[in-house]
Amino acid sequence: MMKRREFIYTLNAGAALGLMSKTAFAGWFPDGRTARMQNELAYHTIRSVTFEDVRLQYPRFVGKNARLDVHGFGPRLTICKIATDKGASGWASLRSSRGEAQRIVPELVGKKLSDVFQVSVGITDERYLPFDIALHDLAGVALNKPVYALLGREEPFTTKYYSGMIYFDDLEPAHAPGGIDKVLANCRYDYEYGYRQFKLKIGRGNRWMSQQDGLARDIEVTKAVAAAFPDCDILVDGNNGFTVNEFTAYLKGIGDTPLFWIEEPFHETVEDYRKLRDWMQHAGVSSLLADGEADPDPALLDELMEQKLMDVHLTDIEGLGFTNWRKLMPKLVQYNVQASPHAWGSLLKSYYTAHLAGGLGNTVTIEGVTSTSDDVDLSGYTIKDGRLVPPNAPGFGMALLR
Repeated sequence: MMKRREFIYTLNAGAALGLMSKTAFAGWFPDGRTARMQNELAYHTIRSVTFEDVRLQYPRFVGKNARLDVHGFGPRLTICKIATDKGASGWASLRSSRGEAQRIVPELVGKKLSDVFQVSVGITDERYLPFDIALHDLAGVALNKPVYALLGREEPFTTKYYSGMIYFDDLEPAHAPGGIDKVLANCRYDYEYGYRQFKLKIGRGNRWMSQQDGLARDIEVTKAVAAAFPDCDILVDGNNGFTVNEFTAYLKGIGDTPLFWIEEPFHETVEDYRKLRDWMQHAGVSSLLADGEADPDPALLDELMEQKLMDVHLTDIEGLGFTNWRKLMPKLVQYNVQASPHAWGSLLKSYYTAHLAGGLGNTVTIEGVTSTSDDVDLSGYTIKDGRLVPPNAPGFGMALLR
C-alpha cells in the first residue's frame, strides 16, 4: 500500500498534466456530458457502507517465485459494498484493512455521491482511497455505464492478456517435482483457456536452487515454452532475484529466444538499468523493460522513465488506486511509457485494469489471474484473440452471487 506522501506526490504529478490531451484522458467529453453525469450523481446520497468476504479459486496450485514460497489455490478477499438512497449499489475490493476503512465510513454515509466522486477525476479526497474502486463501480451503476465509458470511451480499447500464474511449477510438489513437463502442461491449459502470452517466473537460483543450477533451469524452461508455443509471446519476471551480471548471463543463455518484456530482474536503480539497457542494445535485444511493482518509489520511477530506462509502468492497480492511475496515465504518455498495472493475486484486479485500459488505452498488456468463484459472477469478461474484453454492463459488470 502507498504511504500518504506517495499518494500526494502522484496526485500532484497527475494534476500538473491535467490540461494535457483532455480528449484522451480523465473522462472528458466535448459536449457537456461530463457535467450532466456529475449532476445526475448529485441525486444519490450514500446510505450504507458494508463489508464482507469473497473467495476466488485458481484452477491449479500456484507455487514459488524467486522471493516467495508457494502461493496456493486462491485468495479470500475483503470487499466493500456502497449503496445509495436511490437503490444504486456498487462494490469492489477494499484497499485497506477493514478496521481502517470502518473509521472512514461515517465520512461517507449521508454525503451526496457527487461530493465524493467526480466523473472527470475519480475520488475527491485521498481519505476515500480505500473505497476508490467501489466508488467507480457505484458511479457506473448510478449512471448505467461501464467504468470505461466514464473515462471517455463508448467502445473500449482492448489489449493483450497474459497468463500471470506460471510459477516454479517444475519444483512442485516438493516430494515429487514435476519438472519442465509440468510447466508445459500448465502453459497448455492457459493456451486452451485463451491466453497468447505467458509470463514465466525466473530466478530459481535466488533461493530454491544453487545459482548455477537455477540459472540453467531458467534458461531451459524459457526455451522449452518458446519452442512449444511459437505463436505466443514470452514475458519473464525475475522478482528482483538476479544481479545485473546474473541476468545478462540468463539473456546470453536463451540466445535468440525473443522476450516480449523483462520484469524486475533486480531491484531498480538508475545505474543497474543503464548497464542492462546498454548491454541489451549492444546485443540487439529489444525486449520491453517493466518495473514499479515491488516497493515502488515514484521519484525513482520518474527518473528511470525520463532517462528512457523503463518502458512499462507496473504499479499495482489497487496499491496505487484507480483514481491515481487515471491521473498517472497522461504522464506515462508524455514519457512514451506504457501501462500494465500489477494485478497478481486477484482476478478482480485484472478486470479493473480492463476498464482502465478500455477507457484510456496506453496499456501494453493485462495480467491474467485465471479464477472461478462461487461468490462473484465473473462471466461477463471474455478473451478474444488473446485480448481481454470487458462487458458493457454498468460499473465493472460483476454481480455478487450471495
